[in-house]
Amino acid sequence: MMALQKALSLLLLVLLTLLGLGLVQPSYGQNRMYQRFLQQHVDPGVTGGDDNYCNLMMQRRRMTRFHCKQFNTFIHEDIWNIRSICSTTNIQCKNGKMNCHEGVVSVTDCRDIGSSRAPNCRYRARASTRRVVIACEGNPAVPVHFDR
Repeated sequence: MMALQKALSLLLLVLLTLLGLGLVQPSYGQNRMYQRFLQQHVDPGVTGGDDNYCNLMMQRRRMTRFHCKQFNTFIHEDIWNIRSICSTTNIQCKNGKMNCHEGVVSVTDCRDIGSSRAPNCRYRARASTRRVVIACEGNPAVPVHFDR
């Protein structure tokens, strides 16, 4: 019985430590939005892309299945660097909410050239290091929307 109490105490301590370090997953709704943010906007293995990069990634990430998404930004930073933006000062989002945060990151902006049709969409790439604004939610706060 004493061994079981020690094991439960240790388990509780580990859980509280993970919670304190911010390693516990966000709630289901936030987790779904966080996963969508990762799928649409995060590609840490690249430093910047060209037109072929955009054409391939937009298709791979399923943003050209039914229509050509007009504009998308891929962030080329480690997810922990992106998540750290959520701890900066709150600023106003385009929708008026105050849950946005800004940071400077390496990105590739992909803009639809306008004359292609889904699923074979064609994009013009622009790689740069620039200021981005992301919306964050939860405790711990995680990115859930690319604002600008």
